[in-house]
Amino acid sequence: MIDVRSPAWVVSGLAGAGAVAGSFGLGGRTPRFVAAPAYGVFRDAMPGALMAWAIEHLGTLAKPLSFLPVVVLTVLAFVLLARAAVTAGRTSRVPYTGAVAAGAFSWLLAVVLTGAMVASLGAAVPPLVVLAATERRWRVPSDRPTQQSRRSVLAAVGALVGFTGLSLARGWTITGARQGPLSAILDEEAQREADWLLALAEDRSLDVGGLEPLVSEDFYKVDINAVKPDPTAERWSLSVTGAVEDSLELDYEDLLSMPMEHRFVTLRCVSDNVDGRQLDGALWTGVPVADLLERAGVEGDYVMLRAVDGYHVGFPLSALEPGLLAVGMNGRILPRGHGFPVRALAPGHWGETNGKWLEEIEVLEDEEKGYWEKKGWHGTGPVNTIAKLYEENVTHLDDGRIRLAGHAYAGTRGIARVEVSVDGGESWEEADLSERLPGRLPVGADLEASGIAADAWQQWVYHFEPTQDEHEVVVRATDGEGTVQPREHSRPFPRGATGWVSLTVQR
Repeated sequence: MIDVRSPAWVVSGLAGAGAVAGSFGLGGRTPRFVAAPAYGVFRDAMPGALMAWAIEHLGTLAKPLSFLPVVVLTVLAFVLLARAAVTAGRTSRVPYTGAVAAGAFSWLLAVVLTGAMVASLGAAVPPLVVLAATERRWRVPSDRPTQQSRRSVLAAVGALVGFTGLSLARGWTITGARQGPLSAILDEEAQREADWLLALAEDRSLDVGGLEPLVSEDFYKVDINAVKPDPTAERWSLSVTGAVEDSLELDYEDLLSMPMEHRFVTLRCVSDNVDGRQLDGALWTGVPVADLLERAGVEGDYVMLRAVDGYHVGFPLSALEPGLLAVGMNGRILPRGHGFPVRALAPGHWGETNGKWLEEIEVLEDEEKGYWEKKGWHGTGPVNTIAKLYEENVTHLDDGRIRLAGHAYAGTRGIARVEVSVDGGESWEEADLSERLPGRLPVGADLEASGIAADAWQQWVYHFEPTQDEHEVVVRATDGEGTVQPREHSRPFPRGATGWVSLTVQR
């Protein structure tokens, strides 16, 4: 039986915890942190039903809660390596054999997990130092404990706590984020166009305090990672393969040299509840997918998008052809959290089809299942029509009226109208809609707000005089094809949530 209170296991525990803390101190919130790739193995092994339950019931907490046991298991792995090194040190006549072994074992495991040789030193140095500082004590018979040894252990624990705190503070600042303006990768003209369009979107947003503008201030992030991928533009490439006449491979500069467009596009996650908050709009700048597919000469009807993190999603090619390969977002370089260097935008389809960190477009003759479809989801089709209403957008005005406001979205079908009922759905009145955002603007074209955005949400606002102490407010949208948002509620799994949003509003 293992006695985890023995000095050897205490030191091994300190070394293992120090290894993971040191890795975070150098790797930070990037895939160079040893627990990040370990999470990928854990995530991919998780049954689809369990993952769906966690997404629906835990929401944004699902990922950090599932990441915690992975970190613990990663620490345990380094503890076991350190324990093996302790044994090697106690049986060797060569001084500091255990320390060197602990450093070497930890470095090798970190390299295997992350592939980052330099950042892996963060996992190697703490075990080396811990064992080097204590190795001489293993030569003292175990039946001669001393007060000094107990003080040494307490001091080591204190040092580990301090080291872990410093590592967390430093690692948290290492994000791999890129905050540069669009002009850093394109030109000043593209920047001016983006700034002009953003100002136009601000002007067309309703003047309703607390209501998210048409260009979201905090765009939701959903992906399969506990730690976001961090590809570099210099080492990244995009390939077009499969059922094509000519396979293509482009680096970042090749893609940036192609004709670009600015587009307002809204995204909604298939796991979004009817009253959820995974619906946002942005201005994207990128290359029309059709241009790339035309160069390759497609010969298939389906496509599989593959990302650097192993994520893959398959759906009909016709959904991607009118799409965009985005390199910019809201007048800035595409953020790491949204898929730098490139993400796909498939108009009007659920967020899972809009793959981030894209590295391959594979054209297929037959349909194949993607990552989430293998786990039971069916979120590659067009989005469901939705009208949103949050409690913070219910305002009691000084004149006694109550103002309601929110957003509506139906993908490329557009929104024809939003209706509000203040009597639980017995009667309906039409809300006022924000002006639609303009259509695509080619980079280098005249600044002209022409057409309408094919895949952008709208805001709505409605005022009413309360006639009783309590009103059951219900909201529904009708899309551009005349289809009314269904009343029946369904859960997000597997095809996306449906139903009306309702709130009880007090006088």
